[in-house]
Amino acid sequence: MKASAGQIGGLLDNPRPGIRFYLFHGPDEAGAMEYAARLARALGPGIERFDFESKALRDAPGALVDEAASLSLFGDKRYIRILGVEDGVSEAVGLLLAAERVENPVVAIGPSLKSSAKLVKAAIAAPAAVAFACYAPEGADAARMAQNMAREQGLRLGTDAAQRLAASTNGDRAVLAREIEKLALYLDAAPERPRDADVRALDAIGADLGEAEISEAIAAIVEGRTADVGAELARLDEAGNSPIVLLRQLARRLMSLAEMRGEVDAGASVADVLERHRIFFREKGSTGHALRRWSAPQLVRAVDRVRAAERGLMHGGSVGDVLADAECVAIARAAAKSA
Repeated sequence: MKASAGQIGGLLDNPRPGIRFYLFHGPDEAGAMEYAARLARALGPGIERFDFESKALRDAPGALVDEAASLSLFGDKRYIRILGVEDGVSEAVGLLLAAERVENPVVAIGPSLKSSAKLVKAAIAAPAAVAFACYAPEGADAARMAQNMAREQGLRLGTDAAQRLAASTNGDRAVLAREIEKLALYLDAAPERPRDADVRALDAIGADLGEAEISEAIAAIVEGRTADVGAELARLDEAGNSPIVLLRQLARRLMSLAEMRGEVDAGASVADVLERHRIFFREKGSTGHALRRWSAPQLVRAVDRVRAAERGLMHGGSVGDVLADAECVAIARAAAKSA
């Protein structure tokens, strides 16, 4: 079934026994991860998680239904999560949906999956599945999300402060959560110790993500200006910018280029594609150059690398900024070789 924004909360907070597959697709990966965590909380305390990577299921599609049908050795509740899901796991999901018995629900997160993908259509058509498209909220919705997240940390976030936080984080839940945590720490706030937070508190903690600096870094990476990338990344680091914000915006830029490059490969001219996508006139030159420099397969590989680096940062235990910087430099070098 296809879930609406009004339905998804109830489906996650009160899981139905007949639902065995949850698919969160679309570019808001942080939101999808939060929905998966919300379902896990609803499944009960002490829930165990088993993670699959998409490649493993492409190579052995039967492994998913085997794991979903198996009981924990100690009888604990379990659920299965698939990261970076793509159409290549359709066979594995088909076996899951057709299985006679499933003990453990499966949650799949596919930030690169579009609504037209085979897997999304299969999940919508299946009574035992839920599909939900995740997009970063904008405008008033993003501000309300900031206020709701702040409330969980014991912060009463003013309207102006909520709008500023939402705008500076582009509605990215993961980055927004980090900024709210910093704000709660600064104000000594907690659910049992609520505090008011306004724009003066944001100024005090320096909650400014440097949009212009990030844009300059992304331009250097995509254009293959390897001599400039190091300086741009160092500038971001000195300003205290989040590597997750950089990777997310870089992924969006590469995905946009991949879509446009697909149209060029289908026979459209670069000029027509730039007009169709309403590229800002000051960016037409660099975007056109990038479309001629990059091939569609190269863009897809670059997006995959950025997503993998982002997941590494989100999961913890990684080398953080070094991982993000290494991937950015590698992508810039790839772009330089394509010139």
